[in-house]
Amino acid sequence: MSAPPGAFLGGAKNRLLPASIPLRFFGAAVVFHLLAWLALAAGASIWPDAPGALGWPLAALHLVTLGVLGMTAMGAGAQLLPVATRQAAPGHRLLAALWWLYTAGVAVLALGMGLAQPPLLAAGAVAVGLALTAWAVLMVRNLRGARGMPGVVAHGWAALAALAVVLVTALSLAGTWLGWAAPPRETTLALHLVFAPYGFMGMLGLGMSYILVPMFALADVPRERTQLTSCALAVAALVLAGMAVFDFAATVLRCAALLAGAAALVLHLQMMLRALRTGMRRELGRSFTLVKIGWAGLGASLVLAAGLVLDLPVPRLATWFGLCLIGVWLLSFLLGILQRILPFLAAMHAGGAGRRRAPTPSALTSELPLRIHFGCHLAALAGLAIAIAAGSGELAAAAAAVGAAGALAFCFFYATLLRRLQKAVS
Repeated sequence: MSAPPGAFLGGAKNRLLPASIPLRFFGAAVVFHLLAWLALAAGASIWPDAPGALGWPLAALHLVTLGVLGMTAMGAGAQLLPVATRQAAPGHRLLAALWWLYTAGVAVLALGMGLAQPPLLAAGAVAVGLALTAWAVLMVRNLRGARGMPGVVAHGWAALAALAVVLVTALSLAGTWLGWAAPPRETTLALHLVFAPYGFMGMLGLGMSYILVPMFALADVPRERTQLTSCALAVAALVLAGMAVFDFAATVLRCAALLAGAAALVLHLQMMLRALRTGMRRELGRSFTLVKIGWAGLGASLVLAAGLVLDLPVPRLATWFGLCLIGVWLLSFLLGILQRILPFLAAMHAGGAGRRRAPTPSALTSELPLRIHFGCHLAALAGLAIAIAAGSGELAAAAAAVGAAGALAFCFFYATLLRRLQKAVS
């Protein structure tokens, strides 16, 4: 049986962290979003042909994955998992300390990559690894006592298992730049490229969707059995792709992984689209246009991954794959959700501040910067696609500048929300 709209929000206010905790994680993600576009602009001359080269292209990639996606995952996981599992939220003082460690670690890591300084890179990687490990321990404690939403919980466990692989491979890769003995770089890099975007961030994003999409659409929560089936298929895809890294029947295993991943995605999208179609709130605006673009990017990434597996002679295929995977899917999806969850969360906190009438999320939202961001984000992704097709670093730099303008507008949206929240609770 599916739960009625908003059923999982029962008692949610009693499990809210202090507003400063999730908002600082989300705020750092907003700033790192801007820095990612600026880093891409700095490395645009080599990005179309070498998107993962040590230097500013690699720094831009990790400012997105760790700075934007990872930071949001930590904040959302700390706040939303307690709601889903009906557990107490983790200690806010420890989360605040982890924010400082993680923020500094991401900044040092990105700087080390951008300047091609392995010691800085390794120091940042250690700080990031420690922060993520401590955060994962908090999430494990929460998931172990879960009393609801088994589909979300299953995705959470899968994401944490993938995170363990990501941390081990990341530290191994950082060690190779310092000349330390490590497993073959090709093996660890292949595992990292599967388990970071599809495993940790992907599974967490898919699982959180079962909370967020019905909540914003005012729809029934999708059937738990279907959620668990989609999760099982996605986990099978990750396992098969991981096994293929060790070169045993690699092509067969990768094709099987893609089929399982595609089946998981089809089930997931059926549930999400049904929630949007049947929900009481039909007009979800630009934010959910970004979410739908993200879903399309996920599907496109699987198609491009098949091209990589079959070694199709497509120029810059790896760069196309990275753009769809990171830029179109993960970044578009997250920014769409973030511009919804920030006003919603702020309104909940304002409502608990002793006011007779709490401000609505729309009252805390500034629409103009979101319109600017929407146009700039789509124009930047289109510009990067043209830059890949033309093999032009100049076009990539222009696209990154447009993306940075959109990110700056998103920063203005966030700053306006904080100002209106402060006014509401004062």
